[in-house]
Amino acid sequence: MELGHGIHLGYCTNIHRGESWEETFDALKNYTLQVKQKVCPDKPYGIGLRLSSDAAQELRSGEGEVERFRKWMEENGCYVFTINGFPFGTFHGERVKEQVYVPDWGKKERLDYTCLLFDLLSDLLPDGMSGSVSTLPGSFKEFITDEEAQAEEMIGNLLKCHQHIQSLREKTGQDLHLGLEPEPLGYFETSGETVDFFKRLLAVAKAEGLDESEVLQNIGVNYDTCHLAIEFEEAGEAFGRLKNAGIRISKIHLSSALCLQPTEEARERLKAFEEDVYLHQVVIRNGDKVTHRFRDLPDALSFADEKGAAIGDEWRVHFHVPVHAQPEALFGDTRDHILATMDVLAADPEVCSHFEIETYTWAVMPEAMRSGDVVDQIVKEYDWCLGEFGRASLG
Repeated sequence: MELGHGIHLGYCTNIHRGESWEETFDALKNYTLQVKQKVCPDKPYGIGLRLSSDAAQELRSGEGEVERFRKWMEENGCYVFTINGFPFGTFHGERVKEQVYVPDWGKKERLDYTCLLFDLLSDLLPDGMSGSVSTLPGSFKEFITDEEAQAEEMIGNLLKCHQHIQSLREKTGQDLHLGLEPEPLGYFETSGETVDFFKRLLAVAKAEGLDESEVLQNIGVNYDTCHLAIEFEEAGEAFGRLKNAGIRISKIHLSSALCLQPTEEARERLKAFEEDVYLHQVVIRNGDKVTHRFRDLPDALSFADEKGAAIGDEWRVHFHVPVHAQPEALFGDTRDHILATMDVLAADPEVCSHFEIETYTWAVMPEAMRSGDVVDQIVKEYDWCLGEFGRASLG
């Protein structure tokens, strides 16, 4: 839906199962339309579309399928303004973990997939509206065995993607942009590491004779409030650091992380959040310094158990929890980072115009944290977010 200052808000449909286009389309019909009826029945509704590689290829190759989807959106008062291109393959119902980074940006498959998403987005985008695709932060740190060579491959493919976006931009006049999404233990995970990566990207672009201003127009950052909060970053400082480096904020994910003081009782209760599908990185701070990073929740809990004591003052866990409600007793959340992000936007509404609510972990949350069915959950997320946009005079 469109709010004030040209802001578009949707929820990311990666919350729903669907690896084929048929499954994806069914989820839009069965769930997304229900959400629309509850949150904005009388005006156009923006979809944050998630397409796997298989679904994207099926949508593109199916005879008349793009036109059929476009007609369905027109008939139901919907539009697509952004696509989540982070998960390439299966994202529900089986082990994902570090495979969500496969293929990374060093592989041609990632480049081809992302360019296909931009082709589809260009076909689906309403006239005069900008379109974004979000993607992974290059790779996963554990995948890096030859940093110089792998960085060269990632940057090379990203610049090829830039050239594809630029050709679409020149052909259609559309403002299309890719958002690299810093994430805990991604190749770049903090705002500082992100700035450093963009410096390398631009240096290569300059050496290849590419227009640096065009690169910065076509490639930016998907700022996930959960991810940057897990890194113990302050929103104002992080946005300022990216802005000073000339980096575009392509999209903002509105999401919240689990946090806790690591008492023995809290650590014991935290075991209920262990599950076999997603990676739940843990970042630990002691005083004002980050002291530990763990690839997954069981690793952090095992380490603390071996030590037989609380490790650090605060743990932040990459487990997306509902933005509309505080987690159960013993735990906190990082909604304060969302509120601080809204303060940044209130001071400068031009920071970003694309927003997605992204609580994709609903199916793997402890039972006590699930309130109603998935549609009810999403509607409550909208209610909370719309309230905060209103508070910031952005509604």
